[in-house]
Amino acid sequence: MRDVAAAAGVSTMTVSNVLSGRRPVSEETRAAVLGAVERLGYQVNVAARSLRRGRTGVVGLAVPALDSPYFSQLAGRLVERLAREGLRVVVEQTGASREGEAAAVRDSRVNAYDGLVLSAVGLGAGDVRALAGDLPVVALGERQDLRRVDHVGMANVEGARAAAGLLLERGCRRLAVVGSPPWDRLDEPGDHGGDAFRLRALGAREAVRAVPAASARALAPGTLLEDGVRCGRELALAADPVDGVVALTDTLALGVLRGLADAGLRVPDDVLVVGFDDVREASASVPSLSTVSPGHDEMVEAVVRLLLRRMADPAAEPEEVFGPFVLLERESTRPAGRSLAPGR
Repeated sequence: MRDVAAAAGVSTMTVSNVLSGRRPVSEETRAAVLGAVERLGYQVNVAARSLRRGRTGVVGLAVPALDSPYFSQLAGRLVERLAREGLRVVVEQTGASREGEAAAVRDSRVNAYDGLVLSAVGLGAGDVRALAGDLPVVALGERQDLRRVDHVGMANVEGARAAAGLLLERGCRRLAVVGSPPWDRLDEPGDHGGDAFRLRALGAREAVRAVPAASARALAPGTLLEDGVRCGRELALAADPVDGVVALTDTLALGVLRGLADAGLRVPDDVLVVGFDDVREASASVPSLSTVSPGHDEMVEAVVRLLLRRMADPAAEPEEVFGPFVLLERESTRPAGRSLAPGR
């Protein structure tokens, strides 16, 4: 590093700042340092640095699927935010299985990561604590037994209740809840893999039951975009048509929009549709999708705060944080004759 600093005409601290990204430097200085790095063939001695700091500067992120818009965008947000703390992120795909999640925890320990952010579907808090040992872990997800580890969750019930309530306020009385388990099983938290869907369906059911003239059917076609497309087509061709759809993820909702259009139904003229997650694609669809935003930025900040806290104080009491939700109304629930303000 001293050789690079001498070649670039800067201090060793400036070289460190350029290579770590912890503090801003001018583009001219950055170019000079990186040019010297390339000419001299400089490489960071990661092992020596880790021994000196007692850390590797690497955090694991384990999510169910990387081809999911929600999880890919979550990964991007966390990578960007943790970089500001001087931490790099290794992302693993677990397939939403106990085996995949357990492997991610074990790999994080073996590779001496500084911590792990785990989207838990198959593992409960007891599993995580047993596998993690002294590895700092922050859990994401909606399993009901995650309170014994640091946990960041969503306002699933409240958000879905507001989404269904929006359709009811707009005059819908025959709803479909896409992605929902059977309504007579919503009070049974045994199927942890479906807890997010179950909790969102509970919120939608509460809203529907508060309006005596309203009814709803639960549809669980799957979780993929094509599942939503198939569901939209089936709803359009059903003998008893619906006038509103609550899709429990935006991925399903975007598929429903396509399926309804394929069958000749117009949104919002014939059917209103609302989703959940506020993925970026939701604002660009035609029509743009009304959705529940679960507080992405606030959740990422909570994850980083809890992870850094756990790294600094392994004995700290577990903390649970829920992100605030916002119901975003866009074109897919626009009342007839009403335009939305730009950016809505």
